[in-house]
Amino acid sequence: MTNLPPPTEELRLLDTELWHLDARRAVLLRRRAWLIHTLQAASAPRGDRGAGSVPPSRPGRGVASARRPETSAPGVQNVLLILGGVLLTVAAVAFTLVGWGHMGIVGRSLVLGAVTVGTLGAPVALLRRGLASTAEATAGLGLALTVLDAYALHEVVFTGTGALTYTAAASALLAALWTAYGLGVGAAGRADDRTDEGDEGEERAVRKAARPVLRLPLPAATATAHLPLLLWALALGAGPHTFTAVLLVTAAAGAALALRATEVPVRTVAVVGSLGTGTVGALSAGWLSWSASGPGTAVRAAALLFLTAAIALVAARRVPKPDVAVGAALAAGLCAVAGAGGVVRASLPGVWTVPGYVACGVALLAAVRTPLPQSSRRGLVLASSAVQGLAVLCAVPLVAGTLLGPVTGLERPWSGAPRDFRAAVFRDVPWPPDAATVPLVLGVVAGVLAVAARRRQDRWPTAVGAMLLGWAALLVLPGVLALPYGAGLVAQGAVAVAALGCAERARRAAGGTSPLMLTAMVLALVTSVVLALVSLASEPVTIGVLGATTLVFGAVTVRPGFGPFAAPAALVHATALACAIGAAAGWQAQHTALLVLVVPAVAALVAARPAGSSTTASVEGAGAAAGLLALALAATDPPMLALVLSLCGLVAAGTALRPDRRPAAHVAAGLLLLATWVRWAAWDVTTPEAYTLPVTVPALVVGFLRRRRDPGLSSWPAYGAGLAVTAVPSLLVTWGDPHWLRPLLLGTAALAVTLAGARNRLQAPLVLGGTVLALVTLHELAPYAAQVVGALPRWAPPALAGLVLLALGATYEQRLRDARRVREVFGRLD
Repeated sequence: MTNLPPPTEELRLLDTELWHLDARRAVLLRRRAWLIHTLQAASAPRGDRGAGSVPPSRPGRGVASARRPETSAPGVQNVLLILGGVLLTVAAVAFTLVGWGHMGIVGRSLVLGAVTVGTLGAPVALLRRGLASTAEATAGLGLALTVLDAYALHEVVFTGTGALTYTAAASALLAALWTAYGLGVGAAGRADDRTDEGDEGEERAVRKAARPVLRLPLPAATATAHLPLLLWALALGAGPHTFTAVLLVTAAAGAALALRATEVPVRTVAVVGSLGTGTVGALSAGWLSWSASGPGTAVRAAALLFLTAAIALVAARRVPKPDVAVGAALAAGLCAVAGAGGVVRASLPGVWTVPGYVACGVALLAAVRTPLPQSSRRGLVLASSAVQGLAVLCAVPLVAGTLLGPVTGLERPWSGAPRDFRAAVFRDVPWPPDAATVPLVLGVVAGVLAVAARRRQDRWPTAVGAMLLGWAALLVLPGVLALPYGAGLVAQGAVAVAALGCAERARRAAGGTSPLMLTAMVLALVTSVVLALVSLASEPVTIGVLGATTLVFGAVTVRPGFGPFAAPAALVHATALACAIGAAAGWQAQHTALLVLVVPAVAALVAARPAGSSTTASVEGAGAAAGLLALALAATDPPMLALVLSLCGLVAAGTALRPDRRPAAHVAAGLLLLATWVRWAAWDVTTPEAYTLPVTVPALVVGFLRRRRDPGLSSWPAYGAGLAVTAVPSLLVTWGDPHWLRPLLLGTAALAVTLAGARNRLQAPLVLGGTVLALVTLHELAPYAAQVVGALPRWAPPALAGLVLLALGATYEQRLRDARRVREVFGRLD
């Protein structure tokens, strides 16, 4: 409860105190100089002991240093004052409620009146003596006594008055009395200052000018002033509209007081009260508007909301802080939209509720042309944006259903054309309520964003939003109109073509790739996927739609900047078209894989054109994906899988002919080898060496000749394929061969290849030969290892593993050094 003066008064007081400290310091310095002179004069006859000053005395070691206090003096003062005020208030309450009946009417009146008057008069004398905190505590006790006086009067004199009515009147009277008391005490302090103007001394004049006044009565009066109207409304049994109006009037009065008040506590209490009553009033008015059953009730609620908006807008114009002004204007705009939209909702069918609110929100944008302050205009624009954003959120269920609903068609393809486009899209998804006006709402918001994009410098985010909303409006329109199935497909196709047209226009406007162009391309791709899924209801429609989308994206590929997006899209749709044709012809999956392989072949031809690296990479990726799909389709039929692998290898080999795609030769070799092995497995070949050795020997000869002509050639392209052709199939057969001859021959050959690689320092023979030799050895020793493990106790393998780990841990550093040496030696091999 320490009473601090205003900053200006406190600054003056501090300057005065510092001046007094300087004066006191000068006096002490003069006294010190005199003492030094006296001591020097007294010691002069006894000899020259130096003219230095006497050092200040220090406390002895036996003197205990002063302990630091655990709390400050103002803290102790506040605790004592608050505790004393609370105890006196409790005593007064106990006297009023318990000891009241033991005295007569005269005694009771004299006691309460004398105590209240004395308590309220004491702060004046305390302020004159500079005891501001004590005066505040006493004033608080006096205010509490006035409340008890009001209660006592009701119990004795106004017993027949209703509790709410009497409380309303008492709160109004107390607010007026406390206001007069706070202003009166301040006036008394200022009058006392005028009477002391003739006093002498600068310090006394400064302290009189900075003399504090009571700060508690006026904030308490401000808080109490919020109650009378509300209590009277409750006492009179006011309806919800009247009570809401009382709340708003109270909020307006609090806002006016907050804007005009100069004292911070009063302004703070007024702001809090105004915000509280205004928020409750605005919520109440909004609920009345939303629950209005007819236009008349909605108009009454709208009037309350308009009153709220007016209060907030006036406050926004008067508040000096821009952020607070923007928030007030935002609240004003939302209240205005809620009121006007509520009238539209009550006057029109329910399907027009969202469009009505959107229209009111768009109307707020007219504030941009008004002479309102910039902060107010910004707040109203934010309110309009919030309303439009909420309207867009209401359209999300319909847009999501349009995008995700056709996915269920994958479970029942070609089940028959539905009666209309809505049934095709929302086959297993419920139709959202009040969805008829969703395209209108999305179109209006898209138009607003498009207009805003033309007026902004950083226009592309707003333009992207306008494009997204416009696309969503066109996407859901066939379902909303319940167009026939064929007409809906045509409309969806037109949306995809329109998106491609917007992408071309954006490219021309930007002179190249831009965010708007990328957005349009993505929307076109999404629309084409939705269109393809919707077409699954009918067999001929599916083939026709996939063929059309393939041609459209293929034609767009030639446009500058469209290749990286349109070419892969065309290939993906072509892959789906191949699958659809195969299913329509009644082919099995492995035979359809041959038709799907046309797509990787076309992709390889398209990628061979000098059209740019970005298009080439995306086309090759789409072709590779189609090739994997073909392999998956043929996986259940080994002979057909071998054929598909061979064709994929041929495509990869053709790609490797390009200078920038030489590494594709390794992929081609791997696919062809895998095709060979699969073919042997399909033929139940038990002696693959008869087929592989005629290939291995010429391959090794060719590799040898290549290394002679090109000594820098690695051993992997020279010998790797030739060795793997025989080694891998023989190893696979060896693991299933119970005889000893094949493992012996394969192990001997692997040993020879390993030694040859080590002697000539060739990496491929060393790695392949060593791997095959190790696996053959493991195959031969596996039965004996199994017998040994079965003969050992169960604790022996874990113990052996523990010993191995301990040994490895003990020589870990040496193992790492040896591993580094092996890696260095291996790296020096060719």
